[in-house]
Amino acid sequence: MTERKPIESWLTDMDGVLMHEGIPVPGADAFIAKLRDSGRPFLVLTNNSIYTARDLNARLSRIGLDVPAENIWTSALATAKFLDTQHPGGSAYVIGEAGLTTALHEVGYILTDADPDFVILGETRTYSFEAMTKAVRLINNGARFIATNPDETGPSAEGALPATGAVAALITKATGKEPYFVGKPNPLMMRTGLNAIGAHSESSAMIGDRMDTDILAGLEAGMETFLVLTGLTAPADIGKFPYRPTHVKDSIADLVEYI
Repeated sequence: MTERKPIESWLTDMDGVLMHEGIPVPGADAFIAKLRDSGRPFLVLTNNSIYTARDLNARLSRIGLDVPAENIWTSALATAKFLDTQHPGGSAYVIGEAGLTTALHEVGYILTDADPDFVILGETRTYSFEAMTKAVRLINNGARFIATNPDETGPSAEGALPATGAVAALITKATGKEPYFVGKPNPLMMRTGLNAIGAHSESSAMIGDRMDTDILAGLEAGMETFLVLTGLTAPADIGKFPYRPTHVKDSIADLVEYI
């Protein structure tokens, strides 16, 4: 086996790694502080497209995690970057929140329901039947279907919530058209993130709590991978997958020594 290069840059998931249900994971503050002191490039990633990077910076700051907005990469930002390279200056009908609409405006996209180039589905807490019906009709009329992430459920204090992947499945059933998912586990999200910080996959690591998104995305992007057991994956779950992370750790606190 070829020996990997030393880790020079870090990508880490947010929910389940740095925080859990709005509470910081013990050791997350020390990990972020050491990363910042080291000067090494890093990104905090999330498949959630609801919030802007500035919103997330403020939310993390309130729980004691000092992550600059420029070190936050969301599926909304990755989606906007993808569309800007595929079809610059295009138009889109968007189902989503400020994180997604802001990212699209910043790359020069026009948001419209009049013959858009794309229908873009993101995360929202207010999915409406009217908006989904509009999306179905626009896709049937030729708009291309993009979704920010494939997550079928999202966490809340009350339990699981239907998320982008579940709503995308409804639209697919109604149109016969599958969306292109930009977020994890698509390695595109990792590669655009690495490009944003000038990093290379051969000398980068991905930290996550989910085998099916974080670890798979890191693996397919060619990075060293760290699975932490503070989120959705239990030790017994690892063997259910046909691939393995490079490392398994109890929590982010165990990774401070790697920086």
